Amino acid sequence: MLGNLTGIHLLVILGIVILLFGATKLPALAKGLGQSLTIFRREVRDTEPHGTPTGDSTPAATSTPTTPVE
Repeated sequence: MLGNLTGIHLLVILGIVILLFGATKLPALAKGLGQSLTIFRREVRDTEPHGTPTGDSTPAATSTPTTPVE
């Protein structure tokens, strides 16, 4: 389906995007998209295939008790 896209097609699509959003809003749009992808990747990595969290995001308890030094 996307095999017929050539360089000229991508330039036309880019031109339409610039006309719709304006050149001043494109950096903010790209930043928001990048942050969304980062969050999505982190969430996919932190969950197991069965949908249960792996527990990597919670702090682990230390096995050695801390005692006050006098």
